[in-house]
Amino acid sequence: MPEVHAGSYKEAILFLVTAGVVVPLFHRLRISPVLGFIGAGALLGPFGLGRLADEVRWLSHFTIGNRTEISHLAEFGVIFLMFMIGIELSWERLRTLRRLVFGFGSIQVLSSALVIGTILYGLRVPLAAAVIVGLALALSSTAVVLPVLAENKRLNTPAGRASFAVLLFQDLAVAPILFAIAVLGRGETANVGGALALALGQAAIALVVIVVAGRLALRPLFQLVARTRSPELFMAACLLTIVATALTAAASGLSMSLGALVAGLLLAETEYRRAIEATIDPFKGLLLGVFFVSVGMNLDPAQLVTNPGTILGLALALIVIKAAMVLLAAPVMKVTRPVALETALLLAPGGEFAFVLVGGAVAAGLVPEGVGGAALIVTTVSMVAIPALASLGRRAGKRMAGANLGRARAEPPPDKQQNRVIIAGYGRVGRMVGEMLARHKIPYLALDSDAARVAEQRRLGNPVYFGDSANPELLRRCDIATARALVVTLDNPRAVEAVVEAARAERADLTIVARARDARHATALYDLGVDDAVPETIEASLQLSEAVLVDVGVPMGLVIASIHERRDEYRVMLKRKESEARPSFRARRTVGKAVEHREAPPKEEPGTVSKRA
Repeated sequence: MPEVHAGSYKEAILFLVTAGVVVPLFHRLRISPVLGFIGAGALLGPFGLGRLADEVRWLSHFTIGNRTEISHLAEFGVIFLMFMIGIELSWERLRTLRRLVFGFGSIQVLSSALVIGTILYGLRVPLAAAVIVGLALALSSTAVVLPVLAENKRLNTPAGRASFAVLLFQDLAVAPILFAIAVLGRGETANVGGALALALGQAAIALVVIVVAGRLALRPLFQLVARTRSPELFMAACLLTIVATALTAAASGLSMSLGALVAGLLLAETEYRRAIEATIDPFKGLLLGVFFVSVGMNLDPAQLVTNPGTILGLALALIVIKAAMVLLAAPVMKVTRPVALETALLLAPGGEFAFVLVGGAVAAGLVPEGVGGAALIVTTVSMVAIPALASLGRRAGKRMAGANLGRARAEPPPDKQQNRVIIAGYGRVGRMVGEMLARHKIPYLALDSDAARVAEQRRLGNPVYFGDSANPELLRRCDIATARALVVTLDNPRAVEAVVEAARAERADLTIVARARDARHATALYDLGVDDAVPETIEASLQLSEAVLVDVGVPMGLVIASIHERRDEYRVMLKRKESEARPSFRARRTVGKAVEHREAPPKEEPGTVSKRA
C-alpha cells in the first residue's frame, strides 16, 4: 500500500475547514461569505501567515503554499459560475439584452480604459503598459458581483440585468485583449491587425461549432444518460459538458468562461435544465470559494500597512472613475438614474480578469513589474468593497426611486371624464395603444407602477398616473364605472390576470381587451371574462403571414380580409376551448347569483320571531 503524505492534501483540507467556518459564521452575521473567503486567503496566503512560516515551522501546516493548484481550481469556479448564468438565461432573453451588452458594455469599457490609460500615461507609464492596464482595470468582477446580486435577489431587477449585460460584454472583450498581449509580447507588431482579425475569425468559428454541435448532441446525450436513472452518470455528463465546451473555447482563443456560458445557454432550452442546476450548484459554490481565497492570497497586508493612504486612495480613484463613466453612459442608453447609480457602484471595482491580463502582460515584458503589482493590489482592495458598494447602491437607488415615486404620487388625480379608455401598463405596448387612441381622438388615461416611467411620460404631456392597476380603489378613482374600455398591456401574465379579475369584479359589462403571452394564457383570460385576448405568438404569426402574402403579390384587400378571418377563427377556437373546459365567466357569475338568491334566508324585521322556529 503506497505511503500517504498528509502534506499533499494540505491545501484541500485548509480550504474545506475555511468553508466550514466562514460560510456559517458570515451567514449568521449577515455578511457576504465573499469577504470571509477573501480574508481567509489573505490570512493563510504567502503574504499573511505564510510570510512567517520559515521562522515558525508549525505555521507551515496552516498556510496555503501551492498557489498554482489553487489558481487552477479558482479558474474552474468562474467557469461554473458562467455556466449557471447561461442556464438561467435563454437565447431569446440574450437577444433582448443585446442593446445593453454591445451598447452599454462597450461604452463602459472603452471610456473607462481611455480615462485610466490617459492618467497612467500622464504619470510616465509606457504607452503599451498604460493601454493594457487601463483595459484590465476597466473590467469588473463577474465572480463577485453576480453572487452578491443573487444573494440579494437582485439578478432579475433592472440594475441586475444592466450589470449582467455589461459583465457579459467584458467577458467577450477578454479574448481579443489576451490575443493582443500575446502578439505584442512576441514582438509581432508588423501585422497585428491581420493577426487579430484572424484570431477573431477563429473565435467566431469556434462559437458556431460549439452552438451547432451542442444543439445536435446535448439533448440526445442527456436523454441517453437520463434513461440509465444513474445520478452519478448524470453528474458526469454535466461536468463533461462544462469542461469540454470551456476547453474548446480556450483552444480557439476565447475565455473558458465564455465557452461555459454558451453551454449553459444551450442546456437552458432542454427539459433537463432544473436537474442540471441542482447537480452543479454545490460544485459552483465550492469552486467559487476557492476563487475568492485565491484573490485574497494576492492581497499583501504589508503593502497596506506601509502605504495605506496611497493604495486606498488609488482604489477609491478607480471606483470613482468607473462609476462616473457608467453614470455618463446611462442617459445615452436610456437607463434610468436609480438603475444607473446601483449599476455604477456594482461595476466600479476591479475584476478577476485584471489578474489574468496584467499577469500575462508582466510576464511578456509589456508592463513594468512595479506598475503591474500596484494595479493588482488596487484591484484586490476594490473587489473587497463590492458587497458594501452593492448595499450602498441598493439603498441609494431605492431612495432615488422613492423621490420619483413621491413626484409621481404628487400628480393630480385624473379628471372626471365619461367614456374614456383605461390603459393598464404604459410600456412599449401601452404607449403604442395610447398613440393609436390619440390619433383617432379617443380620450384615455394610463396607469403604471414604474415611478420613473410615470414621471418621464408626464413630462412629455401624456395622461399617465402612478398606481397598481389591480387595485380596485384606484380603478374606481379612474372612473371605471363610466369607462369605455380597459386595455391591459402588462407583460407579466399573473399581473394581467389580477387586473382583469379586479376590473371585472367592479363592472361586469366593461369591454376588456388583454395582452396574452400565448394561446393557453388567452384561454385563461377568456375564462376570467375578457372580451378579447390577443396572444403575442399568434398575432406575430398573423403579421408575418400578412407581410409575406403582400410581398408575393396577393392583393392587399384580399390579404387583410383573410387575416381578419383567420384571427376570428383563432378567437372562436380559444373561446370554444374555454367553454368546453369549464363554464364561462358570465355563466358562473349568473349561476352563483342564482344559488346565492335561492339559499339566502328571508330577511326578518327586528323583534319578530322566525316562522321556521
